[in-house]
Amino acid sequence: MKKFLGILVGVAFLALMAWTGSVLYGKSRKKPVVYATATPVRADIVQKTVATGSVVPRNEVAIKPLVSGIIDELMVEAGQMIDKGSLVARVRVIPDMNRLSDAESRLNRARISLADAEREHGRQKSLFEQGTVARAELDRAEVALAEAREELAGAENGLDIVRTGTSERVASAATTIVRSTMAGMVLDVPVELGNSVIQANNFNEGTTIASIADMGDMIFEGKVDESEVGKIRPGMELLLTIGALPQAKIRATLEHIAPRGVEEEGAIQFEIRAAVLPDPDLFLRANYSANADIVLDKREQVLAIDEGLLQFDGEQAFVEVETSPQVFERRDVVTGLSDGIQIEIVSGLTEGDKVKNPNTDLVAGAGGPPAPGQQSGRRHPPPGRCWDS
Repeated sequence: MKKFLGILVGVAFLALMAWTGSVLYGKSRKKPVVYATATPVRADIVQKTVATGSVVPRNEVAIKPLVSGIIDELMVEAGQMIDKGSLVARVRVIPDMNRLSDAESRLNRARISLADAEREHGRQKSLFEQGTVARAELDRAEVALAEAREELAGAENGLDIVRTGTSERVASAATTIVRSTMAGMVLDVPVELGNSVIQANNFNEGTTIASIADMGDMIFEGKVDESEVGKIRPGMELLLTIGALPQAKIRATLEHIAPRGVEEEGAIQFEIRAAVLPDPDLFLRANYSANADIVLDKREQVLAIDEGLLQFDGEQAFVEVETSPQVFERRDVVTGLSDGIQIEIVSGLTEGDKVKNPNTDLVAGAGGPPAPGQQSGRRHPPPGRCWDS
């Protein structure tokens, strides 16, 4: 009996050893690698650079008064559409004391001169009727009387202008009435009734009563870095993205690139200007901040793959195409335009090919996606190589 138990224990021990060896051998075997594949697709490839800036009216004017004074009446408000020549405001003049005193003195002298001229004219007329003076003397008296009357009228008008900024004789050209110099929308009225305003002169730019702009002609003003400015030229298409209108895609055409850059935060920036194409269903407000995608080049509905699928042998780009399950062969390709994510395939592939992703794999039996860090197929071209061939 003891002999039988010893044999049984020995057999069990040998079986355990065999099972352990089998498990360890199975774990030591390298599991087959299953590579992920991707199929070329038809896509639009757009190569672009980005500029930041804002959308502003091309034509905007600041309406300023012709005289200094107090805002007595405002005829417009922000958002209102007006025509050229429309009334904007009326200014009440605050007279200068020295000018007022001079104008009053001139009026008094004109009245004295007129009274003297009337007396002299009456005397000469009486003498002429008596036949004691020649007609020429009466004519000179009549001229002097007319001049005195005109001087009085001028003095009265001068006093009115000093007091109120206008007079009956120049009412059509009154400097106290402020009119719009262009048709458009009133963007801003920075003054209120009773505010003091100053006319523009050599020492002061004057007070802005209203800002008016043509909102039907908008432009994008922005800046691009010096590393990108050499790639753009007038006539290129821009796609504007406005933060306040995230769903809208607004098109513009590049008009101007500054010939001189300016330094900002240690980098050289060049100003650009682009004409915004009008959209009757979209209202653009002045000074919307915007980002502009400048289209450097574009290919429509070309065969493309993810850049991460490309491999390189020196300067030659190639991919590995699946010929049978997990069996791949090398295929040299000619590449075209790249947008940084997808790249155009000019030749070497067809739409039905399955291209190996050399940077992702699935371990047989793992039953899950590639491990973190293996999923990205993005690669960079070798030094000195540009994928836009």
